[in-house]
Amino acid sequence: MDFLVGAEDDDGRSRRRSRASSGRGGKRGRRRKRRRNKGGFLAPMLAVLILVGGIGAGGYYGYTWLSDVMTPDDYTGQGTGEVTVEIEAGQTAGDVAQTLVEQDVVKSAKAFTNAIAAAGKSSSLQPGVYLLRKQMSAAAAVELLDPGKQLLDRVTLKEGLRLSDTLTTLAKATGKPLKEFQQAARNARALGLPSYARSRLEGYAFPATYDITPNMSAADILTAMVDRFNETAEKEKLVAGAKELGRTPHEIITIASIVQAESGKADDMGKIARVIYNRLEEGRKLEMDSTVFYGLNKYGIAATNADLESTSPYNTYRRTGLPPGPIGNPGDHAIQAALNPPEGDWRWFVATDPERGITEFASTEAEFFRLKAKFEKSRTGG
Repeated sequence: MDFLVGAEDDDGRSRRRSRASSGRGGKRGRRRKRRRNKGGFLAPMLAVLILVGGIGAGGYYGYTWLSDVMTPDDYTGQGTGEVTVEIEAGQTAGDVAQTLVEQDVVKSAKAFTNAIAAAGKSSSLQPGVYLLRKQMSAAAAVELLDPGKQLLDRVTLKEGLRLSDTLTTLAKATGKPLKEFQQAARNARALGLPSYARSRLEGYAFPATYDITPNMSAADILTAMVDRFNETAEKEKLVAGAKELGRTPHEIITIASIVQAESGKADDMGKIARVIYNRLEEGRKLEMDSTVFYGLNKYGIAATNADLESTSPYNTYRRTGLPPGPIGNPGDHAIQAALNPPEGDWRWFVATDPERGITEFASTEAEFFRLKAKFEKSRTGG
């Protein structure tokens, strides 16, 4: 078994010799070894503590630096002065942020995009014109970009309104000079009028409610009205419908404008359109007071004998056929009536009670005279 007991360790010393070591020398050796081990542990620990302390100090300053980097520049408060900002269709929150930075409304694009995301309004931005302030906080800017706070003029234009009255209404509503609208109305090509309009806006400035922003010019506003007409014409299949009736689209709009002017309510429009078609087909004069008044630039219910002497091309008591063009701007109901008149043999109609919008129809001349007498009686209060 000596070969086991006497086997050498890696360092060349025999196990027997190390076991035989005794006395003070052996104990001192062990004591020294412990001291060396203790010192070997403290030195790395001290280094670790110094390192951690260094990281802690650096971490604090690093955190401060990162915080400054991660927090975007932003103004504080509600800002000063006034700035008009327009959001265009299709713009993203990032696009709007850049516009706000360029106009010095917010200090940084990131501050705005963060604020609008925090408010949950990133997808609620609406095209329009808004009133903001210079150097305001991003959060305050987000609040003022609410769709309900848009700067606009809401204008409602009634069906049948003449172009001259339409332009006057628009000028008053927007504060723009009437001359600007009159000049814009003469530039048919710029407004996008259909070719069959014969370069005249009358009849094609579609009556509706329009939201008008301060940045819109007179031409922009009228173009929007023509665009609305074109949409309606397409929806109602105006061109195809006119062809089926043996008429041009311009003639249909002219008929629709007379229907609009003569009717007291939408339910009567189809019958009035049928009266017009029946008289045209028989070669009768239309004898419409509304066309006479338009030619005279007057308003009224019943034309006088003096009015009927007018030489205007719109005097349908003296001239056969349709007048040269529309006498107002018809709405969609009137256009529908002109395209789809009901069957019937009516050749006359009389507004027997204009105040209540009551119109009665006649197929014979005798019936017409009876209705006319009824109208005269209501006018005199008899």
